[in-house]
Amino acid sequence: MISVAFSQQQMEYFLLVLVRISAFFVVVPFFNDNNVPVRIKVILSVFVSYLVYSLMPKDVVLEYQNVYEFAALIFKESAVGLLLGYSAFICSMIIQFSGRVIDMEIGLAMMQMFDPSTRTQSGVTGMFYHYMIMMLLIASNMHIYLLNAIVDSFQLVPIGQMKINLSMYSTVVQFLSDYFIIGFRIVLPIFAVTLILNCILGIMAKVSPQMNMFAVGMQLKVLAGLFVLFVTVSLLPVISSMIFTEMKEMVANMMRGMT
Repeated sequence: MISVAFSQQQMEYFLLVLVRISAFFVVVPFFNDNNVPVRIKVILSVFVSYLVYSLMPKDVVLEYQNVYEFAALIFKESAVGLLLGYSAFICSMIIQFSGRVIDMEIGLAMMQMFDPSTRTQSGVTGMFYHYMIMMLLIASNMHIYLLNAIVDSFQLVPIGQMKINLSMYSTVVQFLSDYFIIGFRIVLPIFAVTLILNCILGIMAKVSPQMNMFAVGMQLKVLAGLFVLFVTVSLLPVISSMIFTEMKEMVANMMRGMT
């Protein structure tokens, strides 16, 4: 007969582990998509939590006096999971920012589509880049790195010992600068082509003022933009490498700021 016995302290400890990992899966890229069934997220959270709990020491004593202090422990663990997951999520939003700028440059800004993965309105280019980056995230085993990050967090930030250091402020400020730098580096080919095209259209408007350059320019921008997107699609691995490198640095710095 199989006998399963556990104490109240072990159950509370497992619940705290489950809270951190569940909060992480709520916001981390790929796992937070609405296309992933909720049952799969719950099963994955419980399975990973059990594996982590089985590898952790069982003699840890939780220090709390009443239900309010235990609720504070739950809040701390959910904050750790949310901060780690959100630090990776905001890095994946760089590609959405680049997609909006590209749509404005080539004249597709008004064409919005419903993104079922995030349940928000998004541009065509942003959705295309987003799904390509998610495919490369799986192909490059970046999802394994994110799982390793949340598992390693229990060694760097033990249960109930989360702290907020001032280094997290510098981490966020540094990310904001990297956000725009990486975003505009992705947009640079489209921006350069549209800038040259605007210069050509300006010269032609002076040479032949009888032509309606506004009507001609809109069609040329769309064609030129789609052509550049087709040519630069081979640069997606380079783009994903920049985003994933920033994601690794952001997760590591955020975890370092909570120790």
